[in-house]
Amino acid sequence: MRILVVEDDSLLAEGLTRVLTRAGHAVDHAATGAQADKALGTNLYALLVLDIGLPDIDGFEVLRRLRSRQSHTNVLVLTARDAVEDRVHGLDLGADDYLTKPFSITEFEARVRALLRRASLPAGAVSIGQLKVDVEAKSIRCGEAAIDLTAREWALLELFITRPGRVLAKEQIAQQLSDYDSHLSANAIEVYVSRLRSKIESAGVRIRTVRGFGYLWEAPDG
Repeated sequence: MRILVVEDDSLLAEGLTRVLTRAGHAVDHAATGAQADKALGTNLYALLVLDIGLPDIDGFEVLRRLRSRQSHTNVLVLTARDAVEDRVHGLDLGADDYLTKPFSITEFEARVRALLRRASLPAGAVSIGQLKVDVEAKSIRCGEAAIDLTAREWALLELFITRPGRVLAKEQIAQQLSDYDSHLSANAIEVYVSRLRSKIESAGVRIRTVRGFGYLWEAPDG
C-alpha cells in the first residue's frame, strides 16, 4: 500500500521509511506541512503518518485540510505533545490513531498494521455466504441470529475477508494480530482460528487448514 510519512526529523523519517518499505509498502516522504498538503491533494494514500510539529504548517492544519477534502485516508499522528488536550484535538480533527514520541518501532508497526487492515475492509454491510457482516458497526449475523466475537476474533475475521482465496500462514496471522505489547504464539493462533471457525461454520463459511502452510478462507458467493 502507498503511505505518506510527514516528518521533519530526517533521521526519524529515514527510519520510518525503512521500516515501512521493509514491510512491502510504497512510501513517500514530506518534510514540511506545505509539501504534505500538496502530496495529499494530488495522490491517494492508504495511510498518512503525520508529525504535528512541522516547520511551517503544523500537522493539525494538514489534517484539517485533508478532512475538508472529504478524504478517508487513515491518519496516524506522531507527536511529542502528550497533553490530553492535544490528543483530543487531533482525534476531533479526524485522526484515526495517536502515537506519542518517543515510541517503540514494534508499537508503530502494530498500529500501522491495524490501520491498514481497516483501510482494506469493505465499506458498509457485506454478505459472505449466509453471514451478514457490518465491519463499521462491528456486527455479524447468521440469518436473524447475532454472533458474538471477541476483539481478536474480529481482527481475525477482518484479516480473512480482506484476503479471500489466499492461504495465510500462522506466522503471518500472528504478525497481523499481535498487539504492540504482545506476540501471539502458533498455539494461540490455532485457538483463535478454531473459535472463529466454530462460530461461523453453520453459515456456509469454511476456514480450511492447509496442512504445512496455514489457513484458507472459503466462502460461497452472496
